[in-house]
Amino acid sequence: MSFCSGQRHQSPGAFDPHLSRTLFLLLLSVALVQGVTRSPKDCLVFQSDKGSSISCHPPAELPSYLPADTVHLVVEFFNLTQLPADLLQGASKLQELHLSSNRLESLPAKFLLPVPRLRVLDLTRNALTGLPLGLFQASAALDTLVLKENQLEVLEASWLHGLKALGYLDLSGNRLRKLPAGLLANFTVLRTLDLGENQLETLPPDLLRGPLHLERLHLEGNRLQVLGKELLEPQPDLRYLFLNNNKLATVAAGAFRGLRQLDMLDLSNNSLASVPKGLWEPLAPPSRDMQDGFDISSNPWICDQNLNDLYRWLRATKDKMFSQNDTCCAGPEAMKGQALLAVAGSQ
Repeated sequence: MSFCSGQRHQSPGAFDPHLSRTLFLLLLSVALVQGVTRSPKDCLVFQSDKGSSISCHPPAELPSYLPADTVHLVVEFFNLTQLPADLLQGASKLQELHLSSNRLESLPAKFLLPVPRLRVLDLTRNALTGLPLGLFQASAALDTLVLKENQLEVLEASWLHGLKALGYLDLSGNRLRKLPAGLLANFTVLRTLDLGENQLETLPPDLLRGPLHLERLHLEGNRLQVLGKELLEPQPDLRYLFLNNNKLATVAAGAFRGLRQLDMLDLSNNSLASVPKGLWEPLAPPSRDMQDGFDISSNPWICDQNLNDLYRWLRATKDKMFSQNDTCCAGPEAMKGQALLAVAGSQ
């Protein structure tokens, strides 16, 4: 008989969305080794065939102008509450803009007009409570928008008007309690949506009816209590689904129906005691092999006949199961503390 360890664990699904910035900083490090230097008041400039890449951190001063061939700009850790409205003037070739770890409270409405080729905008760890209307009116090329760890309590769909090529949207680590209907209606090429670590209690049923090929959905760290049948239906190509660290007590029958590409599912650290019959059928071999694994640990499972479907699924997919020693029965009393996988094997 196998018993659970009772220890909490980290979700297996964490990943770094800022790969391009990491590579950029590595490139600058190489440049320094090769002899590129700067004075204490100057930003670091690296030039290549593609254009100039500029990195500004204290004690450097903000540049008064940008070279016309600037393609990559980093302005971080300055504790700025506002940006100069003309910071980007003359930099029409700019493709990446990283403004993380400042204290930005707002952005000028016309701030991005001079940079129509911008593909990446990173505003991580600022103090934004909203965005001005028209901010993205010239941002048809923007693929990646990161608003992680700001102070957004509400979100207006109109703030995002103009974004026609958005593939990655990160709104995690804010204070969002609800989302407007039709938020993603025009984002047909969205691949990744991160709404983790907010205060969402419910989601609009039509939330995912805009994107056509969503691959990754992060909803972890919210206050969701119910996963409805209709939420995931528009996304048959979804590959990664993170619902851990919520308050889920109910998952509707058919909630996973049609998820023909799902490779990872994280339902850990919720309030699930049981699930409806047939829930796991779409995720069972041979149609799905959950190649990147699943996690249903740290839930108060009641190990009775109502979990028969789950037992069958676990027997077929146990090799893909994370946190096996943390996935245990909370009841009935005779089964309390036993490993769910062991119970499944004895059925």
